Amino acid sequence: MTPEEKREILADVDRACKVIQEGGIVVYPTDTIWGIGCDATNADAVARVYEIKRRADHKALITLVPDAGWVERYVEEVPDVAWELLDVAVDPMTIVYDRGKNVATNLMGEDGSIGLRVTSEFYSRELCRRLRKPVVSSSANVSGDPSPMCFAEISKEILDAADYVAMYRRDDKGGIKASTVIRLGAGGLIKILRS
Repeated sequence: MTPEEKREILADVDRACKVIQEGGIVVYPTDTIWGIGCDATNADAVARVYEIKRRADHKALITLVPDAGWVERYVEEVPDVAWELLDVAVDPMTIVYDRGKNVATNLMGEDGSIGLRVTSEFYSRELCRRLRKPVVSSSANVSGDPSPMCFAEISKEILDAADYVAMYRRDDKGGIKASTVIRLGAGGLIKILRS
């Protein structure tokens, strides 16, 4: 990307960040499909994401962090196998940990679990870094509808409900998929929830 393109993208990230800091909801590109999200520490904003998606609030939402070093900030105890998985992962991988911390309680599962993904995609990584907080990343669709593989597939209902919609990567044609989701349990138990 050229320096000018990078400046434009970062200006877009800054606009999204400002909206999130004010408790707003954004639709944005991620390392997988387009996401709808907010500040993962703001319970009111998290509640709005559930409302917009018409998603049952007992179903946890995925949260993005910009690098593996952030995982310990939001997980009570990170199993050793998690670090190994994070080191070898080639494709986007969400790990569900037993006990989350330092995020909105309505973001986590009923059992206190938390789903975190380390994003390597430029926009979503910079969004987390500039916000200095994890960002909710649920697929930008009404629950039960197909997940949008590109911006053009996001419904008007979702776009209209958001407080900000990113400009970056709107022309992408798809060809991406949701992340693999792995649950790590006690004693190193690994369960694949979505591949």
